[in-house]
Amino acid sequence: MKRILITGATGQIGSELTIELRKKYGGENVIACGHRKKPDEALLKTGPFEYLDVRNKEEIEKLVKKYDIDTIYHLAAILSAVGEQKPQLAFDVNIIGLYNVLEVGREYDLERIMVPSSIAAFGPETPKDNTPNDTVLKPRTMYGISKVTGELLGLYYWEKYGLDVRGVRYPGIISWKAMPGGGTTDYAVEIFHYALRGEKYTCFLKEDTVLPMMYMPDAIKAITMLAEAPSEKLIHRTDFNVQAMSFAPKDLVKEIRKYVDFEVEYEPDYRQKIADSWPRSLDDSAAQEEWGWKPDYNLEAMVKDIVTNLSKKLGVELKR
Repeated sequence: MKRILITGATGQIGSELTIELRKKYGGENVIACGHRKKPDEALLKTGPFEYLDVRNKEEIEKLVKKYDIDTIYHLAAILSAVGEQKPQLAFDVNIIGLYNVLEVGREYDLERIMVPSSIAAFGPETPKDNTPNDTVLKPRTMYGISKVTGELLGLYYWEKYGLDVRGVRYPGIISWKAMPGGGTTDYAVEIFHYALRGEKYTCFLKEDTVLPMMYMPDAIKAITMLAEAPSEKLIHRTDFNVQAMSFAPKDLVKEIRKYVDFEVEYEPDYRQKIADSWPRSLDDSAAQEEWGWKPDYNLEAMVKDIVTNLSKKLGVELKR
């Protein structure tokens, strides 16, 4: 039976991934870890929770020994927008924190470490459309730099020490259960809450800014599929593109308005420059060929599912 430690478990992806892994492996076998953010009731009720600062290697070691961990999902990170406001913190958490996790993995001979990367690893020189899996990586944000560093460190630890490090390059992640944590694609989550409350939403990106996006169920599917893929079939290791859908804010607004009327205005801020450096769509043929990746949700299916679930949660009646 797997013994899994999840860093960043109180974050947008971590909070939902933890629950799914506990359903599969048993609550007591999946240890959720967060830094300062108070965990929600579901995390506390379904299994162990520990506070952890990934910048402190001894704290990671202590938990690995305490729970006899064999697998780490390392999700603790400072995201793109916050990372530009606090680049020194982003360096410490994203790079030093990862280094500590990898060193613990090496020293304790862990079976597997999952470290998500991001489209932030790409930069202005990267081809924008159908971005290849193997292409130029010259990001201009501390978050992006940390993700390229993470991809290379993971590959290094695999080739030098045999530590099985794997990762997908996530696009923007959208969820109705958890709010985002300071990324450049946060608008695609926030906008649903404003729309269903009947409030005007001010989008911080231009209306025609196309970016790759993914619904949370597919995000969880992607990383767990890769974690379970036979090692001998993997040619890539830490840098798999995964594509689900690409759209601009105006496309999302049009789809949401099928269910609810609301007003939107566009006031691009510093995040627009970050978004402009990222791809519009990804070539994920490597993920398809090496471990059978295929998303379940497109834009229409995602919006329908979010509006249906979030309207119930908020007690909102939809248009007939």
